[in-house]
Amino acid sequence: MTMVRIDTLLYQGKSAWWIRLLLFPLTLLSLLYGALVRTRTLSYSLGLTGKKRLPCPVISVGNITVGGTGKTPLVMALARKLKEKGISVAILSRGYKGKKAGGRWVGDGSGVFLSPEDAGDEPFLMADSLKDIPVLVGKDRFAGGRMALQKLELDGFLLDDGYQHLQLYRDLDILLVDSQTGFGNGRLLPRGILREPLSHVRRAQVFLLTKVEAPESCRSLEQRLRKIHPSAAIFHSHYEPVGWKGPGNEREGLHHLRGKKALALSGIGGPGHFSALLRMCGIEIVDEAVFPDHHLYTGKDLASVEKRMKEAEYVLTTEKDLVRLKRLPIGHLPIRALRIEMRIWEEEEFYRRVLEIFPTAGNNKILG
Repeated sequence: MTMVRIDTLLYQGKSAWWIRLLLFPLTLLSLLYGALVRTRTLSYSLGLTGKKRLPCPVISVGNITVGGTGKTPLVMALARKLKEKGISVAILSRGYKGKKAGGRWVGDGSGVFLSPEDAGDEPFLMADSLKDIPVLVGKDRFAGGRMALQKLELDGFLLDDGYQHLQLYRDLDILLVDSQTGFGNGRLLPRGILREPLSHVRRAQVFLLTKVEAPESCRSLEQRLRKIHPSAAIFHSHYEPVGWKGPGNEREGLHHLRGKKALALSGIGGPGHFSALLRMCGIEIVDEAVFPDHHLYTGKDLASVEKRMKEAEYVLTTEKDLVRLKRLPIGHLPIRALRIEMRIWEEEEFYRRVLEIFPTAGNNKILG
């Protein structure tokens, strides 16, 4: 049984008796995990474990499931919109799998200082794409915020993957939910895909459903959320392909590869949706190479991909994957990354809700 098959089982609401028996050890571990998560959350709720507060608004973007829900695209969209509105923010990230993610600048708005290996692929992608937005990585996001305020004038912070980072007070919690996978089988890790009990969604003020083809297509998921947290606002979003990026950051329009045969290469939380986006762009997928989320590609992986390119004219991947692939000699490969941006169906109302926490933005700059 492969890891992909196990992941598939974790998304199922119901399963055969032999599957439940096979996964029973994971059920026991999930009970222990749940007890630890509930104890930790209760400790913060009762004030037994203190929270730290930065002297300016903080927006947290996160989820309660494993896998890709679109946190990075949303953080980037928020950063661009706030910049457009004259609100200066910095991004605070954990730096998942980064070798030097211990309170470091990935970029200060004038340049990128860390490699993808040191910063983590997502913080590097954000710093490389948002040239004028500072990005910092570190386990202690409060310390990272203070470091940023000592150097820059800021109106606020975006907390990337921050829903479980209870140590830092936030003024707005945006919880992302994948509309296609929802909450899987409704069980906690490692028996399911939940990082926290479903009742913990009550900490959020805003729900953003992602990968939504049409808002009316996910009414049952909305009803489930409203039953748990009636007062939260619910919005809908989807990914819009905007072009292609090459290994040297060269840009091409979507029409450039329309009708081409390709091998789809990805190491992300939602490979199926990535393939669907490629087909939407008029790509004929002749093969798919799927790796675990955040996979660090090796020369052996690259050789395997080259062998599978018999019918493919291009290797098409994601921007996050391209970040990790560029550490390898890929210059000879016809490889492109699909550039996407997050679009919110109720964009005006969503950003009105976000901007509410910046009542004096632009008039009351924060001095470090």
